[in-house]
Amino acid sequence: MTDEESATPHWLFGDQLGPHFVDPARGGPRRDAPLLMIESRSVFRRRRFHRAKAHLVLSAMRHRAAELGDRVRYVKADTYRQGLREAVGDTPVTVHHPTSRAAEAFVRAHPSVRVLPARGFLVTHDEFRTWADGRGTKHLRQEDFYRWVRRTHDLLMEGDRPVGGRWNLDHDNRQPPPRGANGLGVPPPYRPRESDIDAEVRSDLDRWARDGDVEFVGGDGPRGFPATRREALAALRRFVEHRLATFGAYEDAVLAGDATMSHSLLSSSLNLGLLDPAECVERAEARWRSGDVPLNSAEGFVRQIAGWREFVWHVYWYLGAEYRTSNALGHHEGMPDWFTELSPDATGANCLSHVLGQVRDTGWTHHIPRLMILGSFALQRGWDPRAVTDWFHRSFVDGYDWVMVPNVVGMSQYADGGRMTTKPYTSGGAYIDRMSDFCGPCRYKPSVRVGEDACPFTAGYWNLLHRHRARFEHNARMTQAVRGLDRLRDLDELLEQERDRRD
Repeated sequence: MTDEESATPHWLFGDQLGPHFVDPARGGPRRDAPLLMIESRSVFRRRRFHRAKAHLVLSAMRHRAAELGDRVRYVKADTYRQGLREAVGDTPVTVHHPTSRAAEAFVRAHPSVRVLPARGFLVTHDEFRTWADGRGTKHLRQEDFYRWVRRTHDLLMEGDRPVGGRWNLDHDNRQPPPRGANGLGVPPPYRPRESDIDAEVRSDLDRWARDGDVEFVGGDGPRGFPATRREALAALRRFVEHRLATFGAYEDAVLAGDATMSHSLLSSSLNLGLLDPAECVERAEARWRSGDVPLNSAEGFVRQIAGWREFVWHVYWYLGAEYRTSNALGHHEGMPDWFTELSPDATGANCLSHVLGQVRDTGWTHHIPRLMILGSFALQRGWDPRAVTDWFHRSFVDGYDWVMVPNVVGMSQYADGGRMTTKPYTSGGAYIDRMSDFCGPCRYKPSVRVGEDACPFTAGYWNLLHRHRARFEHNARMTQAVRGLDRLRDLDELLEQERDRRD
């Protein structure tokens, strides 16, 4: 590399904040290369983000700039284009592959920007493409991918076999919450302390909102998620040492009084680039090998990161730009204001009200409330999957385009018709009743589908099956459920009821 190349500035996006994005040994810029960060106001104008998300992203960027000191030029601009022009003019810059299609299109179209390979994932784009192309089918399955990643990265393996003899320990990881418990009784997750930078961020956000320049939704209490590498490592350490052991069995359970259960709360740190996935799964495996956590907990956590997170990232890029517009079920209903405004008092369903309130206050809830309460409700009511995807993107602190397009279009809303999942992820109230403590105090009854006490999830489930019977009855995993429609003597009454339902 020439002296001129060594001086080429390197641009760090706001989700490329960890040391692995500036490590020359891992494909990053040279150690003497100047760094550039651009805080673009237009990002917050384009979407009405959750206030806590905007705070976290800006806090993380400004903290990273403070750490880098004189090596970085931090530019506050209206747009990325303006920021680049102000910072470097026509001088060439490098940047690691961005995490959204819009950002990728911008950097590849800019004549001065050279794009380096993506960082922050276990599998490269080329490796995934080779795996996916070699399958000879249009359907991609996370389970197959996960096993391939376990083999190629030697994760929880004994030779060529999975430790314990089984790849999948989901059966052990789907326990309902302990009966009568208000919580799991585990140590709470790591919580950071705010700094002067957080106060500055909050003041700026207040001013932008007051001036009418940017509009937010949700609350911005004390920052609840790491904004620095040091904080992210502390959160990882606390999880693997004090919470991982009880994670597996109850990872699908929900308790009203214990929002975090034993979940790691590391997704935002991973998605900001503060943590590398390899260090997360390696620490979890080490805790199992030392005998400190059971295998089902270690495997469940490894599956979330090396399986699902990696799979979602690559599906986003592999299936093309048109994937985000998929709408196999033809759902076009608009989302109601009470839902998009995060108004928990607008619904009488206790589970939905509680989860909306949690998202309003924190910008986070774990994967089962997202999938089986928020997402399931949207699916049953036929809301437009593009609007639902955008809502999840805006409303969650860990929400990014690459995260939410496959998770919502493919998994939650089944809008791709089964290209990445084998069935719609939705249920009646019985599942929520079994896996949570929401139903006891609720005005609705999970076993009732018609009348004043009818559970909106139970009635909505049957209504969805009826609406798409022709499609679902040919799905091997849905056939038995669809046949249940023939046993409903009150089906006509249920369908009429659901036409007029508002919550």
